[in-house]
Amino acid sequence: MSGHTRRRVLKGAAVAAAGSVVGVYGAGGRAGTAQAAARGLTGGVSYPFLEGAFAPVTEELTAFGLPVTGRIPRELNGRYLRVGPNVLGLEDPRAHHWMQGDGMVHGVRLRNGRAEWYRNRWVRSASVAQKLGEPYPGEVPPDDFPANTHVIPYKGRILALQESGPLPYELDGDLTTLRPYDFRSTLEGAFTAHTKYDAKADELHAVSYYPTWDHVRHLVIDHTGRVVRVTRIPVADAPMMHDFALTERHVVVVDVPITFDLAGAEAGDTVPYKWNKRHPMRVGVMRRTGGPVRWFEVDPLYYSHTVNAYDEGDGIVVDFTSMPAPMYVEGRNNGGPSADGTPSLDRWTIDLTHGRVRHQRLDDRPQEFPRVNESLVAHRNRYAYSASAADMWRAYGTVDGVPPDGSFSNGLIKHDLFRGTSQVHRFPKGAAASEAVFVPSRSASAEDDGYTLAYVHDPERGASDLVVLSAQDFTGRPVARIHLPGRVPLGFHGSWVPDA
Repeated sequence: MSGHTRRRVLKGAAVAAAGSVVGVYGAGGRAGTAQAAARGLTGGVSYPFLEGAFAPVTEELTAFGLPVTGRIPRELNGRYLRVGPNVLGLEDPRAHHWMQGDGMVHGVRLRNGRAEWYRNRWVRSASVAQKLGEPYPGEVPPDDFPANTHVIPYKGRILALQESGPLPYELDGDLTTLRPYDFRSTLEGAFTAHTKYDAKADELHAVSYYPTWDHVRHLVIDHTGRVVRVTRIPVADAPMMHDFALTERHVVVVDVPITFDLAGAEAGDTVPYKWNKRHPMRVGVMRRTGGPVRWFEVDPLYYSHTVNAYDEGDGIVVDFTSMPAPMYVEGRNNGGPSADGTPSLDRWTIDLTHGRVRHQRLDDRPQEFPRVNESLVAHRNRYAYSASAADMWRAYGTVDGVPPDGSFSNGLIKHDLFRGTSQVHRFPKGAAASEAVFVPSRSASAEDDGYTLAYVHDPERGASDLVVLSAQDFTGRPVARIHLPGRVPLGFHGSWVPDA
């Protein structure tokens, strides 16, 4: 495959169609301006991933001394960061796909009970730097892309992550892009957006894929911050492995029926991955130390995001969010992914003795972006947190692209997985809630002793708040609402980055 085609595979036609920073939005336009411009280019056709809660912001903002309703816990000293697609300089919405938007990181700095600042910054890949009229320092890495899917702390660094090719980008504490990061020159090839950090073992794990590979790779990064082991797992059809699961003893890979479409890539499809009915849905189990993979066939579904996984006797428990098959990751002319139903919370129990997988529906309410207490990744957890945003389910659409009814609302959900119960912190109509990240208390005595932090849109202000909830009083009044000077569009994933 030519280098030109590889670039199109990873960046999509949206990048090829992107223009200057002014573009159709203007240098200082607002969301309404962006939506009007988008519709003007398409004869008034609606593109839900460019409108409403998804509308990209057009300015990088810096604000100090943010106003607060309530009181910020003094023990929250660090930065809350979240990244998402925020297309820059779009000329034609018909060539755009939400998942290919230029990554923008939004951050709030908390210290000693104060919200010191808010910043939002585009990740400075070479293409973004060019659009902004800035020089790009150093050599441009292969498959360069402004990471838009996750941002994590790792060994004193802040890394913005993307799957299927691009290197992570390292940011400083003020969200300035520093450089591509390759784990001390030990990362070769693609990385992932969904790493798993086992705090007890001090290991970072990844499962990466790439459209021209005949395998996926399990990577282990040890306490030195170097890739120390790479295990190649043969797979057919180049599947899109967006996420995986990790336990104390095992790696669980999910071979989904969404596979690379070479003809689509050559034709310039924005996202050349399609649901493949001929590709069997499988779950693979491998020892963390490497070795052969044991495969189990399961009923087709879209495995979206891992909640957590753990060993239980001779079996493995994997909790995750899923969508019904088929999943149209390339979309159905709506500017983003589309599904035949909303995501739910599920569980696989993998019986290694008898060679079978039991599928259980834990919660059928629409929800996504699950998180747990990060200290328990790969170990048994009791609590999990997920988000539900009505605008997201409407944008995704359902059967035949017909939007779901108006009964969907906005909220954050706390699951007690031991008892099979849940609590919902509800937000008003128009208050779209993003992923909630759990932050433990300084002297936590229980798994849920801490706070959940999430960006939530405030429709009255036309801007967003960083909402801080007590995880042990989840349905109660927010501990604090930090009022931001602008919107944080619905996006993907983020992290709490504590002070050292």
